[in-house]
Amino acid sequence: MSGLRFESVMVPMRDGVCLETDIYFPADGPGPFAVLLERTPYGKRGTNHADITRDDPVAKSKPEVAAQFSRAGYVFVLQDCRGRYGSEGVFTKYLNESEDGVDTLAWIMRQSWCNGRVGTMGLSYGAHVQTALAAFAPAGLSAMFLDSGGFSSAYHSGIRQGGAFELKQLTWSYKHAQLAPETKANPARKAALAAQNLREWMWVMPWKIGHSPLSAAPEYEQAVVEQWQNELFTPFWQQPALYARGRYAEFADVPMVHVSSWFDPYAMTATENYIGLSACKRGPVKLLMGPWTHGQRSVTYAGDVDFGTAATLDDHVAPDYLSLRRAWFDRYLRQSDAPDYFPTPVKIFVMGGGSGKKNAAGRLEHGGRWRDEADWPLPDAQPTPYHLHANGLLSTAAPQVDHAFLQYQFDPSDPVPTIGGAIASGAPIMVAGAFDQRETAAIFGATPPYQALAERADVLVFQTEPLENAIEVTGPIVAHLWVSSSARDTDFTIKLIDVYPPSEDYPQACSINLVHGILRMRFRNSFEKSELMEADAVYPIQIQAFPTSNLFAAGHRIRVDISSSNFPHFDINPNTGAPAGTDSTPVVATNRVFLDQRRPSHLLLPVVVRPPTQDTK
Repeated sequence: MSGLRFESVMVPMRDGVCLETDIYFPADGPGPFAVLLERTPYGKRGTNHADITRDDPVAKSKPEVAAQFSRAGYVFVLQDCRGRYGSEGVFTKYLNESEDGVDTLAWIMRQSWCNGRVGTMGLSYGAHVQTALAAFAPAGLSAMFLDSGGFSSAYHSGIRQGGAFELKQLTWSYKHAQLAPETKANPARKAALAAQNLREWMWVMPWKIGHSPLSAAPEYEQAVVEQWQNELFTPFWQQPALYARGRYAEFADVPMVHVSSWFDPYAMTATENYIGLSACKRGPVKLLMGPWTHGQRSVTYAGDVDFGTAATLDDHVAPDYLSLRRAWFDRYLRQSDAPDYFPTPVKIFVMGGGSGKKNAAGRLEHGGRWRDEADWPLPDAQPTPYHLHANGLLSTAAPQVDHAFLQYQFDPSDPVPTIGGAIASGAPIMVAGAFDQRETAAIFGATPPYQALAERADVLVFQTEPLENAIEVTGPIVAHLWVSSSARDTDFTIKLIDVYPPSEDYPQACSINLVHGILRMRFRNSFEKSELMEADAVYPIQIQAFPTSNLFAAGHRIRVDISSSNFPHFDINPNTGAPAGTDSTPVVATNRVFLDQRRPSHLLLPVVVRPPTQDTK
């Protein structure tokens, strides 16, 4: 910190609670200066695992990052969120961030060192707090850089999806309850939390007040139970901190970047925020989508799949992440002639096209490349139906039979295990990324003899013939299915997969997951009203999956798996219709997918067809 001025203050909120705030000043004079604000629940003096570069894998601490920006002429403000680390008050996950953010910005604007222009930045929760603030368009907010977060709608993506509950909320809460100030100050609470076996608790459906591994940390237990039990899209989910798309019209009209990645739980959030805000704001509004897991923008792989040396942000989007953010704020907070690393509205990484061999690290070489785009979804991505056939074929040809279906038994006591995907904060229970869809002893919920998921009796597999030519799929993925169940309620899940042919490195072929989707059937018509099914009645449904960009190479197959569970990514439906968060005795459901002329179940894939000369690296 040599040459920099630093002070730590307690900033008062409207209710009298004070939040501990560190301020890093440039060395050259009293100012005023442009200000950068980062609010975090993870400790303003801690280290984020994502603050690395390709060439320096040792993560920099938040004070080190703040000092780098201060040396560049910014006042950098780092603040602990309410109830976390040095700040007063009780932490209630997400729900205090609008008011606290607005109050913090107003306080900054009153300081003599502030020139009236404030930019916000942060990863994950540090992005959520930005949309919570920007929903009120506070005075002084002048630019934003949102990385892997900023709920477009936490109900539809991030906390729940398709009506199901994302169990990463459980793993996150258990970890951070142990790091809470109340835990560090209370040995009995610390011991009670440490004594819990989280792997055993993940099988308990649901957690309830007084009956969870969080019982010693009631503020964390209350938040989890409240999120789990609030299964309808009620005003609870429409609070600004959880529902940016409900306030796009009121949202701050400032330059903003939305960054995420194909294996990040906020891929849908980033693309939805870009679509909604670019349509109604001058911005400029930019979108950057890489092939990474949560925040891992300086590595080349996600899970067991490697995308090549071009996959890093470093040297392909900007020299590094710090340079990217600094140039953005230099241009839009200080109106300087900084490098423009966003010459087009959208920059995406198109996965695929690699050798398919194992590299030295044992990962599949899937490959890929960066491409600049004019908009998202891509204007030349054509929604193309790929129909599901009773013989397991996935084809652009519609079924010609009069009556056909496939069925399976969904037993809630034996759910399909999660193998990779768009996950964050899942440790130590689940891991994000792309993986061959085969069980191993390391997979939570997998059991011997550790088979391929395609071999399970409760997974329906539909795949194309080996492709004669490469097919690029870029955009949001939607499944249109006709289904029935013997139960009053059940789930249907989809997973889009790129199937490599057998090879010397993968003699049994290799099937890598790209995106997932889920729908709880009682929400098939509306997320605001629960409607149970009639046994064996046939219903048309739509399952919205995450977006992706992948080149299915010649010789590969496009595959979609359909089942009724993806655990522990999502909670297990007991098939009873009981409200979420309540006890019921699970029942086995016979679930059917119909595949005929009247009920042509299909996957709608955004297929990109363009002359090669239109591609830009």
